[in-house]
Amino acid sequence: MNLTHDMHRVEHWADTHHPIWLDFLRIGLGIFLMMKGFMFVQDTGALFSIMQKSQFPWVSIGLAHYVAFAHLVGGFLIAIGLITRVAILFQIPILLGAVFFINPEHGFYSENTELWSSIIVLVMLIAFLIFGSGKFSVDHLIRKPKRDWLY
Repeated sequence: MNLTHDMHRVEHWADTHHPIWLDFLRIGLGIFLMMKGFMFVQDTGALFSIMQKSQFPWVSIGLAHYVAFAHLVGGFLIAIGLITRVAILFQIPILLGAVFFINPEHGFYSENTELWSSIIVLVMLIAFLIFGSGKFSVDHLIRKPKRDWLY
């Protein structure tokens, strides 16, 4: 089968099975990511120390800038629902790094809230990669036929 055809089938299924409450969850996720981006920008020293402790300290400056920019811009795009899947693709490597390289240093116990919040955000990102942005999004307005804009 054709990959493009499969993608259109997944998008069509997701559009027809997308409850409205998921839109509010997507908006909340985008706002959360933007807030994390602002926190990284405000406290770059903490971000650099996290990166220095990671297994890849030689790329800490570049990663710090990427993380802050991706969370700020990507979070905004996810919140408004504009190129949502693309914005999510830029978030997933950050969350994979947080789940598997950064946060496990503190252990997998219940008090490690950063690890658990990273896992929850990663699961939500994967879900929205599949389900898309929904009806309350700029993506939906762009794809909507012009005759439907009257209603």
